Amino acid sequence: MKISIFRLGVIAMSSLGFFNNTIAQEAEKVKYDAHVLFHPLFNFQPGNEYRTGSGAPGPKYWQNRADYKINVALDEEKGTVSGEVELTYKNNSPENLEFLWLQLDQNAFGSHSRGAQTTPVTGGRFGNMGFDGGDSIKSVTVQQGKGAFVDAEYKVTDTRMQIRLTTPVKANGDVIKIKLAYSFKIPEYGSDRMGTLETKNGIVYEMAQWYPRVAVFDDIEGWNLLPYLGAGEFYLEYGDFEYNVTVPWDHIVVGSGELLNPNEVLTAEQRKRLADAAKSDQTVVIRSAEEVTNPNTRPKQSGTLTWRFRCVQARDIAWATSKAFVWDAARMNLPKGKTALAQSVYPAEDGGLDGWGRSTEYVKGCIEFYSNYVHEYTYPVATNVAGIVGGMEYPGIVFCSSKSRKDDLWGVTDHEFGHNWFPMIVGNNERKYAWMDEGFNTFINFLSGDNFNNGEYKTTQMNDMHRLAPMIFRPKADPIMTIPDVVQAVNLGWEAYYKPALGLKMLREQILGKERFDYAFKIYVQRWAFKHPTPYDFFRTIEDAAGEDLGWFWKGWFFENYKLDQSVKEVAYVEQNPQKGSYITIENLDQLAMPVKVDIEEVSGKKTRVELPVEIWQRGGAWTFKAATQGPIRSVTIDPEHNLPDINPENNVWKPASYNAEPDVN
Repeated sequence: MKISIFRLGVIAMSSLGFFNNTIAQEAEKVKYDAHVLFHPLFNFQPGNEYRTGSGAPGPKYWQNRADYKINVALDEEKGTVSGEVELTYKNNSPENLEFLWLQLDQNAFGSHSRGAQTTPVTGGRFGNMGFDGGDSIKSVTVQQGKGAFVDAEYKVTDTRMQIRLTTPVKANGDVIKIKLAYSFKIPEYGSDRMGTLETKNGIVYEMAQWYPRVAVFDDIEGWNLLPYLGAGEFYLEYGDFEYNVTVPWDHIVVGSGELLNPNEVLTAEQRKRLADAAKSDQTVVIRSAEEVTNPNTRPKQSGTLTWRFRCVQARDIAWATSKAFVWDAARMNLPKGKTALAQSVYPAEDGGLDGWGRSTEYVKGCIEFYSNYVHEYTYPVATNVAGIVGGMEYPGIVFCSSKSRKDDLWGVTDHEFGHNWFPMIVGNNERKYAWMDEGFNTFINFLSGDNFNNGEYKTTQMNDMHRLAPMIFRPKADPIMTIPDVVQAVNLGWEAYYKPALGLKMLREQILGKERFDYAFKIYVQRWAFKHPTPYDFFRTIEDAAGEDLGWFWKGWFFENYKLDQSVKEVAYVEQNPQKGSYITIENLDQLAMPVKVDIEEVSGKKTRVELPVEIWQRGGAWTFKAATQGPIRSVTIDPEHNLPDINPENNVWKPASYNAEPDVN
């Protein structure tokens, strides 16, 4: 999902004075303790045969598999989706499973759901007040071995369904098939993740969490069963999907994966235009605004059409449909000579070059960047859908606000398609660790924004860390590692998105360096592509591939809210002679530590930069070093480029009052 950087920036700047004063006052009360920050037992979870101490999947790593075949139909008059899903579930774990757990996320939209009951009376982004929905389960049957499908015993608890088996699904490769017939009423606003939008030419339907999905059973927690309350997103198994969507004849449907029957649902002219788009770096119109209301742009003029899709090696699927869609597309150029199709669908009123008329260009730009920086894009198509959802991601398809324009549309498109790497390729547990996808994407958005169209949407809002420090370390901030449903709503944008992103930015630019970080980051993606990493797998892989013990950084930035306050305490000349050099004493006054950059300017105009590693703080909060200066010093500045989130920049600069003192360096 996307949190507006502009909105957070406004909050940060309007609150800057209050937080600056509060934090600066607190800083004087806090004493740095090296033993706390550099505690040797940070990685308290030992490696094992499933997940190694180096952060890689172990020799006996396993995960289960879920393949789906789904048939659904949209009833516009009733506002419902109904159909049947067949799940083939393979138990690769070393345990027999006496029962299975499925997720019924539509139940979050029931008026008495836990999600509804935990929504503030004032409402909220993830609430759905005034709507009473949920999955209606018509039947549940199971097939084990070569037997027939038989009725299954099941129990629904809020957004979770337990299927109780008479015979366990055996360990190490046994397979079970489950069929469920179901229906649900479509919410207009489904927690900003799905819903419907009225436009001048028809309703846009954005369909997600639209079929029962099996929960993840893993080596860390067994069944992962945190309820769906709205803020926490998803944790899903990988598999292949075949799905059919039946809609009124005048609709255009887009979905995750590849359209299998274009000859049945598109006109000859539309198929030709799609073929042209697949060879064009410029956007090609498949269905123009003028053609939206022309019935001849559909292969039939009555009844329904069934659109058939396939999506392989995916953890989820979503789709959208409307008779109001304008449609355009272009080729994406991927590494090693491969290509894929970028496309956008949107209401006619939201087109134009300041709006969705550039959406496909944005899709192409961000996916080509991610494919080169992180890992090759894995789906044949990337679709951007304009609708009611502000910004939400699914494999090969994203939902973005139809009202987004210019830099806002670039930003939300770039961010949501970034999720096709995190968590779609690297399958972390979003419901517990939102920062592992939201923070990673936000970090890469800093880079992709600079890259797109020669920096057209380059932003500098996140460059001055001194200005951002009051928001990063604001009172009552939640640690990054806090579960999203526990984070205060006002804090979610910073704790899940911006603080982890800024942490990775510092790691890349100030701690490891770009080459070491980029290499280690790619190793992490390669190791955990289409698998289920934990935070410790990430931490350990970065350390392993970059060759650096970063326990102090993970602890201070991710697990705690330690603050940073570096200062220049004093300057003295060697033997009280400016020509013989100088002793400079710096301090680390608060509990977070960082490497140090110090700029020294002499009266003569000569400038010297000294860089010191974080290890200078291992034995205490003060450090004196000798600088090879050759004359009187005009100023000494710590963190001169504002690259670190220092809560008290006022003590970062030393200017001389006299040249008489010499420090104690013993």
